[in-house]
Amino acid sequence: MSQMKYYYELTISSSPHAHTHHTTRIIMRDVLIALAPALLGSVYFFGPRALVVTLVSVLSCFLFEKLWCKLAKQDDKTYDLSACVTGVLLAFVCPPTIEYWQLIIGDFFAIIVVKMLFGGIGRNMFNPALAARAFLFSWPAAMSTWVKVGWENQAGILENADIVTSATPLASMHQGLMPDTSILDMFLGNVGGCIGETSALLLLIGLVYLLIRKVISIRIPAFYIGTVAVLTFLFPMGNDRLPWMAAQLFSGGLMLGAIFMATDYVTSPITRLGQVIYAIGCGLLTVAIRYFGSYNEGVSYAILIMNACVVLLDRVGRPTKYGARKEAAKC
Repeated sequence: MSQMKYYYELTISSSPHAHTHHTTRIIMRDVLIALAPALLGSVYFFGPRALVVTLVSVLSCFLFEKLWCKLAKQDDKTYDLSACVTGVLLAFVCPPTIEYWQLIIGDFFAIIVVKMLFGGIGRNMFNPALAARAFLFSWPAAMSTWVKVGWENQAGILENADIVTSATPLASMHQGLMPDTSILDMFLGNVGGCIGETSALLLLIGLVYLLIRKVISIRIPAFYIGTVAVLTFLFPMGNDRLPWMAAQLFSGGLMLGAIFMATDYVTSPITRLGQVIYAIGCGLLTVAIRYFGSYNEGVSYAILIMNACVVLLDRVGRPTKYGARKEAAKC
């Protein structure tokens, strides 16, 4: 009986060998879709300037990353849409009255300094949009001017001369007072604030979409928002517990941060226990900064601080390698 020889064309590569249809481009596309309701809401509340600011931010981030790849002679990966997501998120955490040149400088900082200098997507230590927001507080007045909601008060596309400013609900709560705005208005987004953070309802719609698409899990948003809810309910600063807790949850950037920022794949832990500790830490720091800090809002800085702890948190809950002894795994 003659022997038959079989030849196979094999591709030799390093592990892991699992494949999935969830590419970076598909994930970023889903994030952009999830952000769309909040973007449409921002146009309704703040006028067309909110849309123009967002488009300028997206285009700037895209061009900065493309230019870096060309000058550094690296593979151009702008097709993965990650730069576009950064552009939308940075616009979302800025007031609609921000000057375009200031925003473009923030885009440069987010893409070049925070992302590309560290090696590009997957290697940055901090969330680029939040790091750029912190940097943009080099212009504190520009980052703290809030437009009064209403078509008659909206900023112009090219100038802001005739805008009517107003305080945000967090400004009142920072002084231990319940805001004049109703809880319903805060939930719907009918309040002053950053472009994409005001409507808890529209952001929650985005959360539902991301959960259905299995882009994120509920773990980090639930523990983050839950920690803030518990702390503000237990310590209402002399106010009625439930209204105070609701006002803290539905105002400021908590929903935007918990759903779209804290869940960033690159800057959040990969282990389940690490994610829980990370989210609780974000919640604790958010309330601490809101209550005791000199600035009204604590979401951005809370997430950035916890980003710095991710390397340590990834060691928590790490599974033991198959076949390894427990003593050796601890080393």
